[in-house]
Amino acid sequence: MEFASDNTSGATPEVLAAVVAANAGYAASYGADQWTEAAQEAVRKAFEAPQAAVHLVATGTAANALSAAILCPPWGAIYSHEAAHVEVDECGAPEFYIGGGKLVLTAGTHGKITPEGLAARLARTPQGDVHHIQHGMLSLTNLTEAGTAYRPAEVAALAALALKAGIGVHMDGARFANALAATGATPAEMTWKAGVDVLSFGASKNGAMAVEAVVIFDPAKSWEFELRRKRAGHLFSKSRFLGAQMGAYLQDGGWLAHAAQANRMGQRLANGLAALPGGRLIHPADGNIVFAAFPRALHVRATAAGAHYYLWPFDQTLEGPGEEEVTARFVCSWSTTEADVDRLLEVLAG
Repeated sequence: MEFASDNTSGATPEVLAAVVAANAGYAASYGADQWTEAAQEAVRKAFEAPQAAVHLVATGTAANALSAAILCPPWGAIYSHEAAHVEVDECGAPEFYIGGGKLVLTAGTHGKITPEGLAARLARTPQGDVHHIQHGMLSLTNLTEAGTAYRPAEVAALAALALKAGIGVHMDGARFANALAATGATPAEMTWKAGVDVLSFGASKNGAMAVEAVVIFDPAKSWEFELRRKRAGHLFSKSRFLGAQMGAYLQDGGWLAHAAQANRMGQRLANGLAALPGGRLIHPADGNIVFAAFPRALHVRATAAGAHYYLWPFDQTLEGPGEEEVTARFVCSWSTTEADVDRLLEVLAG
């Protein structure tokens, strides 16, 4: 009953097999190998973007922070949702790699920025005055930290405001595959066709060992990214092992199939949690993340039986009145099964 995070799942068999195959013999270093080149072409094909620059890194933090660095000047504002990963869980990495920058946070229900909210934030950042930070970039997260999915039309509406303000758009796609599986959109529809300039294309949460791709739809920014990646210590010498993972991840649409499985289990879990006595969902469960509330006594029962998930927010406790509502986050992965979900629901139901 492991529902703490999709980071806790293993790698898929095809990814593991690809890494083992790439280990045979010798290969050129620093991204000049056949596996990296094949992975880059596979990403371009998936996104219908033959001119895009594709660069591999091993962590989502590196992908997000280095992406921000090529979009935002040191005196720029990074507009993001108040619960975005770049704000809550990156330990100041975007500001560090930008060499400045200032996260300017925007509220929004269920993890989403609204056009009205972004417009108000942009208007409250005075421009042309040396005493004030200037417009820098917009960062969107899809899936959001609330487990909801932006649709392409929603992305386009926000990107239009960014374009009007003269700033670029970054998408944190740590769970990008889950967002596509939730909406039925194509990779192109969710990104460059909607106005996204740079995508952090996650794979680690969806079956890879450790690889993310930074997809830069304006290749003119590619060289700066390469320099920043090297300077930051994120250029792998044995890049073939990153390339092998990404190539296997994308092969035959496996990445979308795995995300669809995780989403189906998320829906199954969401339906079951909402049906518990005193149970309710906190956010719409579009993908593989479920936020739910139910009585403390049920949480005590589940954790005693070995269920692993996070109380959310973290400052809650299992000590107290059993009937009191406690909220939690549950995450399904590519390897979550119906039996896993049903076992947890069975324990909760008593």
